[in-house]
Amino acid sequence: MSKVIQFESVIEFVADINEEKDCIMSQDKTQDQPEALWFNIDVPKGHGVRAGDRVRITVEKL
Repeated sequence: MSKVIQFESVIEFVADINEEKDCIMSQDKTQDQPEALWFNIDVPKGHGVRAGDRVRITVEKL
């Protein structure tokens, strides 16, 4: 596997998708700044993260 990107960010919002999953997001108003990275990831219920929690996002190519 080769790492594409890894960064840390604060979860801005947790959306209730359905009875099985939520969506954790970080989407601020910095879209004009190339160094600003956003995420919007579906996760299974029971994840335990809340808005304000800090997470590390890793994308790897298989």
